[in-house]
Amino acid sequence: MFGRGDRHLSAEDLHAEAQDAGESVSLATVYNTLHQFTDAGLVRPLSAEGQRTYFDTNASDHHHFFIEDDGEMVDIPAGALDLGQLPEPPEGMEIVNVDIVVRLRRKPTA
Repeated sequence: MFGRGDRHLSAEDLHAEAQDAGESVSLATVYNTLHQFTDAGLVRPLSAEGQRTYFDTNASDHHHFFIEDDGEMVDIPAGALDLGQLPEPPEGMEIVNVDIVVRLRRKPTA
C-alpha cells in the first residue's frame, strides 16, 4: 500500500490487489486495518461518491480532484487552491481540518 508513492485506494481496491498477489485476506480485515491506519494517522479517509471511501497514503493536509467518469481521486497541487478566509466556527468550536474535493467530469465532445 505504501510502497508505490502517494495513492488513493478504496478497501475494495486494496482487497483486489491482495487477492491478485495471492494473499488470502477478507474484505472485513482490509477495512479494519485501514481504520486502524486512519486512527494512527497513517492514511486519511476521503469520501467522494456515495458509500465509497478512499484512503489517501499522503496524510498531510491537501485537497483533491475527483474524476467522476473514472472514480479516480487526484491530488490538487500544493498552493493551487486559495481558500481565502474561512468562516468563524460556532461558539465553543474550532476548525480542525478542511477537506475539499473538487468533482470533475470530461467535457462532451462536439
